[in-house]
Amino acid sequence: MQPLDIVLRMYNRKFQKPLNTITTQTKHLETKSIFIDHVDPVVILGLNDRIIKQIDEAFGESQLTVRGNEIKVTGPPEQFEAIEAIVKELIRLARRNGAVTENDLSTLLALQKSDRLLRQVTISPDETLLYTTTGAPVMARTPNQKVIVQASNDNDIVFAIGPAGTGKTYTSVALAVRALKERQVKKIVLVRPAVEAGESLGFLPGNLREKIDPYLRPLYDALEEMMDFDKLEMNLNKNIIEIAPLAYMRGRTLNNAFVILDEAQNATQTQMKMFLTRLGVNSKAIITGDLTQTDLPKSQHSGLKTIQHVLEKIKGIAFVYLDQNDVVRHKLIRDIIEAYDRYEEKIEKMEKEKRELERQAFDEKAMKQTEPGKRPVPGGRGAEEE
Repeated sequence: MQPLDIVLRMYNRKFQKPLNTITTQTKHLETKSIFIDHVDPVVILGLNDRIIKQIDEAFGESQLTVRGNEIKVTGPPEQFEAIEAIVKELIRLARRNGAVTENDLSTLLALQKSDRLLRQVTISPDETLLYTTTGAPVMARTPNQKVIVQASNDNDIVFAIGPAGTGKTYTSVALAVRALKERQVKKIVLVRPAVEAGESLGFLPGNLREKIDPYLRPLYDALEEMMDFDKLEMNLNKNIIEIAPLAYMRGRTLNNAFVILDEAQNATQTQMKMFLTRLGVNSKAIITGDLTQTDLPKSQHSGLKTIQHVLEKIKGIAFVYLDQNDVVRHKLIRDIIEAYDRYEEKIEKMEKEKRELERQAFDEKAMKQTEPGKRPVPGGRGAEEE
């Protein structure tokens, strides 16, 4: 392989456990080597060096040279440590999955930019939740996903709140399937508010499962990755795995169950209270939602929004907040979320300025209409005698 020289941008995070390296001091720079072992170097570098080119966009002040399975980095020590940690994580992903993607690298770079140590997302085999039908391990991929896993281990009720694409539902379903396989519970209940259908599911064609399938498809998608088709169908037919709209939970008691309420931002305050009081003996619940994507009518308040203030200090209940740095879907999702955040802040600022201008105009109008001998009262409350 021909030497590949790439300039990398500045990064200021240090990592505590570097790989074994060869070091040559050169003034304020160091030349160190990282070796790609137990995996084809092409997998790490990417087709036509596309992975390396993405790293090129994220780092600087260092020169990267590739020869065979050796990557030489000349630059400040702290930059080498950041590059080394990324390469080490890519090697781990390649050994686990057989390949690495540009999305994998984008996630790692985002974690570094948000000052999260990559060693925090390095997960041992013991932390694998389960394996997919293709044999790939399912595990938490970001620090906050790991917090969800730990919170579920330590608490009976967990609220996972964050934007789309942060793995809330997928992680929760994995925890539920693991609990069922390990016989910690006897059944899984997956619940979603069917907002678009309201309470009128009876008017839709088919049986109950066929009526609600369109609203619960994301939950099926996760289950189909984690259980083979025949096993999943058997569990669904025997109600070992039950998928139902939130409206159908009223009056039930769920014992020995792992219950997930997905899209909880679309549950009203009354529905949220109803759902939480369904839990019975030896049951756990995870409630997931995104407060920025509620589909409720303006006259109704999201139960997920108010519940944070009601239950935040109760022992056995945990709240986990995810953000754009936990996004594990397409790399553009993170940019989309940030763009919407900026847009909403801009709109809120504009509306605030508009209200202030309207108030000032009202006060000026009141001032002009004030009769002689009277003075205006601030705030548009008319005038009073002097």
